[in-house]
Amino acid sequence: MKALDYAAEVSAVPLGDILRRYPLAADYLANMRLDGVDETKTLPEVLEDVDEDMLEEFGLDREEVIFHFCAFLAAFSPVKGSVETISSITILGGRDKAGKPEMVELTIPPGEVVSIVGPTGSGKSRLLEDIECLAQRDTPTARQILINGSVPDLDTRFSAGGKLVAQLSQNMNFVMDLTVQEFLEMHAKSRMISESAAVVKKCFAVANSLAGEKFTLDTKVTQLSGGQSRSLMIADTALLSSSPIILIDELENAGIDRREAIKLLVGNEKIVLMSTHDPLLALRADKRVVIRNGGIAKVIETTAEEEEALHRIEAIDSALLDIRNQLRGGGVVTKESIPDFQER
Repeated sequence: MKALDYAAEVSAVPLGDILRRYPLAADYLANMRLDGVDETKTLPEVLEDVDEDMLEEFGLDREEVIFHFCAFLAAFSPVKGSVETISSITILGGRDKAGKPEMVELTIPPGEVVSIVGPTGSGKSRLLEDIECLAQRDTPTARQILINGSVPDLDTRFSAGGKLVAQLSQNMNFVMDLTVQEFLEMHAKSRMISESAAVVKKCFAVANSLAGEKFTLDTKVTQLSGGQSRSLMIADTALLSSSPIILIDELENAGIDRREAIKLLVGNEKIVLMSTHDPLLALRADKRVVIRNGGIAKVIETTAEEEEALHRIEAIDSALLDIRNQLRGGGVVTKESIPDFQER
């Protein structure tokens, strides 16, 4: 929406109602020294009582303040029509490092998981980057990404608000010294989420269910381990983010419950693409994209036989997890404690 779309509402609705509908608007008013005003009045009525000398400090007159306030709401409100109506993302092939064309057209609907596999350095992360920027033949691979079968417009590609794609990278470092609760509340507020307290509580509970080592709401985000950070961001992405497309770089390195993490994202009707070296994750996906020499070599649909094999791999993975937990707890692993997975 544009700034003008908010003008009628801002001029007619009491400021208190505006703040309840758009909590982040309080930050704008505070920066303009308009916090603590009578919220039963509309913004134009509030500005009638404001000293002109104060407005001159910001280089604005009353009409300009109203316009900038509307522009602020437009910039930070969720984008309607794009994020909420994603029916598919399509990857149109470009070329590999040798210039060989990628003969591929892959369309992915919501609720589907696609794994990206290939040797280290083959170009898995490059594919994720192409999807994140909604490439239009303007990256080294010359790939093109379509949304709902069409070329996304510039606002969709480069808008700061209502971003279509959320990426969870291998290395996640927090720079703000907030508690987990403050971090989640800030995200809920910036995304204009109603009933934010309940959503924050649920998000925290889900993050702790994914993490190996539990943490509290009072824990500083800068004190979280790599696995705890990734758990928090996966829960945040699934429950707070409106982005319908989720990109994950090597989830197996996060030290979290991978199966539940994928179920959580897919259960919230996200399109999930993840680069991975983990056979368990690769086979749990609906399809897997094989990357070789910087290009998409082939796309494979997970077969019924592979799904059968997945149960056996999960049993092996579960046994390895038990051994890891045993070692972490100071236990000793004996030959007898290791299951025998040989075929009989």
